Amino acid sequence: MSRIGRLPIAIPAGVTVEIAENNVVTVKGPKGTLTKELPTEMEIKKDVDTIVVTRPNDLKKMKSLHGLTRTLINNMVVGVTEGYKKVLEVNGVGYRATKSGNKLTLSLGYSHPVEMIDPEGVETVLEGQNKITVQGIDKEKVGQYAAEIRDKRRPEPYKGKGIKYSDEVIRRKVGKTGKK
Repeated sequence: MSRIGRLPIAIPAGVTVEIAENNVVTVKGPKGTLTKELPTEMEIKKDVDTIVVTRPNDLKKMKSLHGLTRTLINNMVVGVTEGYKKVLEVNGVGYRATKSGNKLTLSLGYSHPVEMIDPEGVETVLEGQNKITVQGIDKEKVGQYAAEIRDKRRPEPYKGKGIKYSDEVIRRKVGKTGKK
């Protein structure tokens, strides 16, 4: 039995979960509403304050989908109650970020400024000129947008310049040494 899949999902107060046909799950909470279509093979049962996901048989595909389905529902519940956020740091001389409206402008040493518009449901907040916080209720969208921002200038191993996650550790390399 899947260790993650068989865990019940607790529904906190103020959160409503509706399961429609074809396993379309809608979660409403204080921060917003999320809807996701989940694999139809899984059986999603709702009790008073918990949700349990069961699988029809022990095929490898069903085992995989079991844990995935449970985690996706749990991420939706956590998203509408607490929300998700990722913190990015911009390191490097002259590298900075500015924000106007929903447009994030990054100066990353290119000949032009890099402009990015926040996708729907995701918001970026600047702390100073070098700390970007990406936040929202959908874990997938928050992670995807944070990865897209990071891809504009990945951290390099020699000087550590670039955009990195705040909890990311950059393995540094030693540069060239002169001839003797």
